[in-house]
Amino acid sequence: MTDLNENYEADEVVLNKKSEWSLIWFLPVIAVLVSGWLIYKSFAEKGEVITISFPTAEGLDVDKTKIKYLDVEIGKVTAININDDLKTIAVTAQMNASSSKYLKTNTLFWVVRPQVGLGGISGLGTLLSGAYIEIKPSSGEHQHDFVGLTNPPPLKANAEGKEFILETNNLGSMRTGTPINFHGIAVGQVLTHELSAAADAIRLTIFINKPYDQFIRKNTRFWIDSGVDLSAGADGFKVRTGSLISLLSGGIAFRASAEDGIEAIQPENTLYPLYDTYDQSTEITYRDTLHYVMYFNGSVRGLTEGAPVQLRGYPVGKVLNVSLELDEKTADIRIPVIVELQPERIKEVNPNVKILPQEMVKQLIDKGLRAQLQTGSLLTGQLLVDLDFHPKSKIIENPKHGLYAEFPTTASSLDQFTHSANIIMDKIAKLPLENLTDEINKTLQGLQGTTTAATSTLNSVKGTMGTVDKTLNSADKTLNTAQKALSNFEAGATTHYQLEQLLQELTQAAGSVKQLTDYLAQHPESVVRGKSEEGAK
Repeated sequence: MTDLNENYEADEVVLNKKSEWSLIWFLPVIAVLVSGWLIYKSFAEKGEVITISFPTAEGLDVDKTKIKYLDVEIGKVTAININDDLKTIAVTAQMNASSSKYLKTNTLFWVVRPQVGLGGISGLGTLLSGAYIEIKPSSGEHQHDFVGLTNPPPLKANAEGKEFILETNNLGSMRTGTPINFHGIAVGQVLTHELSAAADAIRLTIFINKPYDQFIRKNTRFWIDSGVDLSAGADGFKVRTGSLISLLSGGIAFRASAEDGIEAIQPENTLYPLYDTYDQSTEITYRDTLHYVMYFNGSVRGLTEGAPVQLRGYPVGKVLNVSLELDEKTADIRIPVIVELQPERIKEVNPNVKILPQEMVKQLIDKGLRAQLQTGSLLTGQLLVDLDFHPKSKIIENPKHGLYAEFPTTASSLDQFTHSANIIMDKIAKLPLENLTDEINKTLQGLQGTTTAATSTLNSVKGTMGTVDKTLNSADKTLNTAQKALSNFEAGATTHYQLEQLLQELTQAAGSVKQLTDYLAQHPESVVRGKSEEGAK
């Protein structure tokens, strides 16, 4: 037993300890990494802090009001304070990192709220989500302080088109947002208006949307479209109507010239005149014009600037100015009318003969061409200047105007009629009307006496006619008695023959008296006036 135990040798036991890490130890590490990433991402996504000044904080809330561009959130309001001037508020906003490129000098900020206007309703979404601040990026240097707009700008941030300048002397009802129409389609609007550098006109900046901006060409005409355009001139009344929006708020319309091609498309900020009416926009501008002064002796009431000058009814010019002059030496009053003749309106029949327009007008005046005032419309009373040939009219010499050559005139048809009427009235006034009145009164008194006598005569005639009737009845009775007595005589006896002749004569006399009484009964006035020719027949 002892040997066995002694011979047994045990090897030394070596323990291998393997280090094992539990997964639970990775959770704090992951949490730290995620937190660090979130903190880094939070700082990385944060952009710059800006300040926007607004006149009021209506609808704005801290940590609720968003700043958006094209309905994408790019910032949030973090503080609202009152500025030191105690008139405005300062809105502090935290912008996203991606919005740094929008923060330029000309960038615009405004508060979007529900608005109702002639152009429609906007901002209805803010009724549920609340007001937000809209941004419109622009150019300029980088900055952090901005002044917000009181009203939204008329153009959207993604609007495409061109801006142009219109010049006018009459602003009327046109304001920012006034629509611009092209054949009745709203294609743009007014952006701003300001005085020109010389303060002699008003310049409107307008925006025309694509693709309508291609119709703004060299000869494009703009005019004020007031909805209802009522004008009265020498041609009578003219009425033009526009859209309902133009009627309520005014508007501007334009049309492109058919002569302009695509190559005539004008660049941005081109200056155009804005005409007051459509008729003015349709007037053709003539370069080669002649100016004359006309003196009319009669009244020029109804003759206004712009009145047409016609040659036998065809327009060849217009009136530029009507004024009044007083000669202090002679105390004479003159009314010079400055007119513009447009020879380009007249078609040349024989172009081989080269003659200046001034010389041609002089030749026409030598042939008797004169200017005369005529009524263009009886409804409006407007006058026009009509040119026609009056070879027999004399040229009245007037003192030279100094600036323009004189065009001879002749009296108008109305003045001639008035002159003739005055002559007739003067002749009537010279007549001895009082003596004639006395003679007429005496004649009337004599007629009254004659009428009284005639009435008495007629009454006598009526009495005589009654007596004649009685006599005729007695004559009839006598004739009957004579006929009875005649029957007692023998036929062929002398007494019988004589009685028969007597009865025939009495019968003829009775017939004549009967005809006389019948005529007097129908025409009793014949006793005074005598028997008329018709009655005699």
